[in-house]
Amino acid sequence: MKTRHKLLGVGAVVLPLVGAAGSVAATTEAPADCATVDEVSLQLQWFIQAQFSGYFAADFEGIYEKYCLDVTIIEGGLDIVPQQVLADGGTDFATAWVPKALQTREGGADIVNIAQIFQRSGTLTIALADSGITSPEDLEGRSESNWGFGNEFEVFAGLAYAGVDPDSVTHVAQGGDMIPLIEGQVDAAEAMTYNELALVLESENPATGELFQPEDLNIISYEELGVGLLQDSIWTVGERLEDPAFENVATRFVAASLEGWAFCRDNVDACAQYAIDAGSLAPLGHQRWMMNEINKLLWPAEEGLGYVPQDVWDNTVEISLNTPNADGLTFISAEPDEGARTTDIVDAAYELIGDGVDLTGADYEPAEVEIAAGGQ
Repeated sequence: MKTRHKLLGVGAVVLPLVGAAGSVAATTEAPADCATVDEVSLQLQWFIQAQFSGYFAADFEGIYEKYCLDVTIIEGGLDIVPQQVLADGGTDFATAWVPKALQTREGGADIVNIAQIFQRSGTLTIALADSGITSPEDLEGRSESNWGFGNEFEVFAGLAYAGVDPDSVTHVAQGGDMIPLIEGQVDAAEAMTYNELALVLESENPATGELFQPEDLNIISYEELGVGLLQDSIWTVGERLEDPAFENVATRFVAASLEGWAFCRDNVDACAQYAIDAGSLAPLGHQRWMMNEINKLLWPAEEGLGYVPQDVWDNTVEISLNTPNADGLTFISAEPDEGARTTDIVDAAYELIGDGVDLTGADYEPAEVEIAAGGQ
C-alpha cells in the first residue's frame, strides 16, 4: 500500500515493538488475506538514499503488505549506531556492516545476522591520477581521509595487506563530500562505489574544466585486493527469535525485503525514484547511479540473496581479528560464536517465497548510467 509508507527522521523512537513488553496490537486495517497486520520497524545505518531502496520498494510496491506487515523505516545519520539502537530495544530490525555489528556483539549485545544482503564490498580509496597512488603501498608518507567509526576498517586492512605501518600515513577525518580530494587538500580519500565515486565524477576537474573522467582517477578496490569486508546485512535480537511469533514475523520481513531487492535489480529507475519518494535529497541521476552500483554488490548472489558463502564470512572474520586500527587494536578480539548469525530465517523465507522470484540473479547485467553534472 504505497500510501501507508512511514519513515521517521534521525533519532526518532519507535514504539511499540512486536512482542515487546507493553506492546499493543497493530491498528492498521489488514489486507483481505491477513488475519492481522504486524507493525515492525527497521533502523537504517545511514541517511535515506538508494542504498536502501530494496526496503523502500518492498513498502511502495505493497510487498510488505502482502506479507501482512506494516513497516516503519527509521532514517540513520552521523550519530546513529544502528546495531546499538537494535540492542537497546529501539527497533525490531537494523541494517549494519558485519565487522561493526560483530564488534558490538563482542561488547555484549545479543544481536544476530539473519540475512546477508551485500555479497561484496563497495569500499574504495580514490586518488587523482597524477598523485602516483595506485595501491595501498603508495599511501606511505601520504595523507588519506576516511570516515572513522568503523568505516575505515578496510583502509587499514589494505595497509596491513601491503605491509604499510598505519602510523606512516596521515589519517584525516572525512566529511560528506569529496571537495578536499578534488582541491588537493588530501592525497587520497575513502569512497563507496555507489556514492562518493559518483560525487567526484559529477564534479568539475579543476585541471580540465570538464567533468572528471574515470581516467582522471586512480581507484583502489578493497574487494579486488581480497580484503573487502561484508557490509549491509539485516540484524535482530537473538533472544527474540526464541519466540515463535517473532520468528514468524522475522521470516516474513526477510522474505518481503528479499523480494524488494529482486524488484530493484530489475527496475533500477523505479527504485532510484523510490529513494527520492522516501525522502532523499540527492538528485535522481545520482540515485540512479547508486541503485545501479548497489545492484552490483548484490547480484549475482552465488548461494542466493540473504546467504553468503562461508569463505566470504570467514575472510571478514579473519581480517577483523587480525587487522590493527589507528590505535593498534584489532576490530574484534575473539572468534564470533555460532550465535552471531543464523540461516534459519532465510531458509524459512525462501520456503515462503517459493520459486516465483529469482534470488540468485545469475544472469544479472548492470544498467547503463550516464553521469551528469551535480548528479542531475
